[in-house]
Amino acid sequence: MRLDQFIAKHTEYSQQTARLLIAAGRVQVNHQTARDGQQNIDRFTTVQLDDRLLQQQTALYFMLHKPGGYLSATRDPVHTTVMELFAQPLRQHLHIAGRLDRSTTGLLILTNDGLWSRHLTEPGRRIPKVYLVSTAEPIAGHATACFERGIHLAREGVDTSPAQLQLLSPCQARLTIHEGRHHQVKRMFHAVGNRVVALHRESMGEIALDTRLAPGEYRPLSAQEVDSVGR
Repeated sequence: MRLDQFIAKHTEYSQQTARLLIAAGRVQVNHQTARDGQQNIDRFTTVQLDDRLLQQQTALYFMLHKPGGYLSATRDPVHTTVMELFAQPLRQHLHIAGRLDRSTTGLLILTNDGLWSRHLTEPGRRIPKVYLVSTAEPIAGHATACFERGIHLAREGVDTSPAQLQLLSPCQARLTIHEGRHHQVKRMFHAVGNRVVALHRESMGEIALDTRLAPGEYRPLSAQEVDSVGR
């Protein structure tokens, strides 16, 4: 529905008056002053006239079991993105909270709640992120201690926060980190003389990937999962 039509439907004003209200800067859409009476309004859009809330944006929170080969982006001219796994009406409203590399699989969180997603991903909040890591070579015995001390990342000129490495087999481990720097897990293993060949995110904070989700499937977060992030 067009914005001017929406205002006419939900207020006492006519569609012509609605256009005048929009032109006067008295209408906000998703907390931004609206100038186009023809812009589309759907059930995911917040609309406000002066101090009067006409429609509140529906809060959306999803977990996706990300398959390999999908880009963590809203759109890309070359690669298939994770957004293409979602139903068409949802795609334009969601953003990604904590991206994964194209080859990385596992838990991906998507939402339209910007404040909530910042709380989930802010490094200062130290929300743990757990990964299952497979490596090309046996993991060196000193890797656990190195990760616990922190690995120096030359590009940023910083050391990673202490990370916990649990060895599962010679070439597989579970790694818990508290940041999300670019290619961080791969760079950490490179620093101890190894190469990551498979990476799978299992959880972010108290939100764990639902084992019932096949790769490419998604579900809404429960109220408990949403509340675990805080506000």
